[in-house]
Amino acid sequence: MVLLSLFVEWVKAQSPLEVFGVITGILCVYLAAKNHILNWPVAALSIIAYMVIFFKAKLYADMGLQVYFFITIVYGWYFWSQKSSGQTTRIAKLSRKEALISMLAIVIFTALLGFVLRKNTDASFPFTDSFCTACSIVAQFFLARKIIENWLIWIFVDVIYIGVYVAKGLYLTSGMYALYVVIAAIGYLEWRKEHKLQMAKQ
Repeated sequence: MVLLSLFVEWVKAQSPLEVFGVITGILCVYLAAKNHILNWPVAALSIIAYMVIFFKAKLYADMGLQVYFFITIVYGWYFWSQKSSGQTTRIAKLSRKEALISMLAIVIFTALLGFVLRKNTDASFPFTDSFCTACSIVAQFFLARKIIENWLIWIFVDVIYIGVYVAKGLYLTSGMYALYVVIAAIGYLEWRKEHKLQMAKQ
């Protein structure tokens, strides 16, 4: 009971905006892992909150990433709502060519954005922030296109984000990303199972 009381008091001491961002963020990732289309509108709420949070934390690459996320929400919501042969949009796997192009894009984006942020802003962790942003851009696009490997990228980048947010004192957000790792692992397993069922029906 004492621990519960301490936890409640700790949550009350956190930024209301961060609490809102965390709750909606966890919910949208859970819905995506469950392959539910409502993940997109819920994600929009979380993204708006984190635009403000990351601006205040001087994580400018992450702030800009939220704008990209918002665009992919519109696209993902549209793409997921399309029907094929009476079924919802199918889960796909990443090709070798797509994987190579994605890795090259991440390296180039990280180098360019990291250099710009280091030279022209007071950004915290410019290259780490840029790398996580690059990985997230790719993962979010794969999620919008229902490519199963998006979850593996999210697991990798979310582990890095945990350390970044702890360093910036965003403890509630770092806890959310720890939960993201678990949900992403579940999402990967569930999507892989569904993909196998799709292939068996062909």
